[in-house]
Amino acid sequence: MYTIIPLNYQILYAFVLATATLAIAPGPDNIFVLTQSMVNGKKKGLATVAGLMTGCLIHTTLLAFGVSVLIKENETIFQFIKLFGAGYLLYLAYQVFRSPSEIQLNAQGIEDKSLLQLFKQGFIMNVLNPKVTIFFLAFFPGFLFSDALSTVIQFYVLGFIFIAVSFLIFGTIAVLSGFLGKYLKESRKLGLLLKWLQIFVFVAIAIYLVFF
Repeated sequence: MYTIIPLNYQILYAFVLATATLAIAPGPDNIFVLTQSMVNGKKKGLATVAGLMTGCLIHTTLLAFGVSVLIKENETIFQFIKLFGAGYLLYLAYQVFRSPSEIQLNAQGIEDKSLLQLFKQGFIMNVLNPKVTIFFLAFFPGFLFSDALSTVIQFYVLGFIFIAVSFLIFGTIAVLSGFLGKYLKESRKLGLLLKWLQIFVFVAIAIYLVFF
């Protein structure tokens, strides 16, 4: 007999949607992938994406084991983590609000590197960026989706979903780099739309963390 573990698929669907929206919105990582792909080709862009996403495994592991221990020790600490996450996401929304709507693509001065060099660069960029760890800490705890599964497993599931969705979108950016680069340079409305979409997602997740 197989035991059916109850999962809240609505939470998982919401997590996928939020991850996809944030992956599409212009940021340092996807702009870096785009410029690398425009200058050095699609394969180089995909190598960069692979490095970035591999780095996410490190942050997922730190989150899964670190936060899971805290949750087991004290539920109050977990609620504090969620409130901290909400505050940090509101801070990110404010930072996006203050930023210009124009998407800056600076492909000048980008040197041609091997696939392995770009993989390593993407990996190191991600792993050594403390903002990624803080973002994962703010983002993931609100999307725990089962009362039966251990929090370690749930954080890993969320991590792999985040990596898969981000890899799909970043990979698409790399493959369509020529078209996207030209379109982003010519379109002013798109930058404004993506800016407010990103703000909306950050604020919506922050509200969800506090009240649900």
